[in-house]
Amino acid sequence: MSRIGKKPIAVPKGVDVQVDGRIVRVKGPKGTLERRFHDLVDVKLDGESGQVVVTRSRDDKAGKEQHGLWRALVSNMVDGVTKGSEKVLEIIGVGYRAELQGKTLKLTLGFAAPVEFSVPDGLTVEVGRGSRVGVDAEVKVSGIDNELVGQFAAKIRHVKPPDSYKGKGIRYRGEYVRKLAGKTFGTAGA
Repeated sequence: MSRIGKKPIAVPKGVDVQVDGRIVRVKGPKGTLERRFHDLVDVKLDGESGQVVVTRSRDDKAGKEQHGLWRALVSNMVDGVTKGSEKVLEIIGVGYRAELQGKTLKLTLGFAAPVEFSVPDGLTVEVGRGSRVGVDAEVKVSGIDNELVGQFAAKIRHVKPPDSYKGKGIRYRGEYVRKLAGKTFGTAGA
């Protein structure tokens, strides 16, 4: 069995999990999430222990892959409606800025024109000054859907990934960027 897939998911107080056919709904204090699960897995609510159990219908490679995946997805849904999910992006570079205008995130990153993103429904974006030395701005993306938060943060980071020579660009908070040594010029054998 999948080590991740066989672990039951604990449902905290205040969270309601419903399974209707192939759809699982999770309702909690922060909101409601709904997802249609794959045909190779079954999601069941154990009423006695108050846990969600994910099982697979086949023991082939695809069944094992889906088993662990869907256990993690349902667990993320439960965590999302209780704690929420967030990603913090750091913008590093002279003159690099971020500003929020209504539901539009505007990034000035040294291109000819600013890059604009429309913030999707269900997400909250906050822009602030950098909390560390060298960080010019921080963009905090938060919401209840872990997948949507990660996807939007990755889309922002993709515009200007960190440079491997100077470290300028957009990176996740805590991300390590290995810097390369630049070229050195000297006299070639005199």
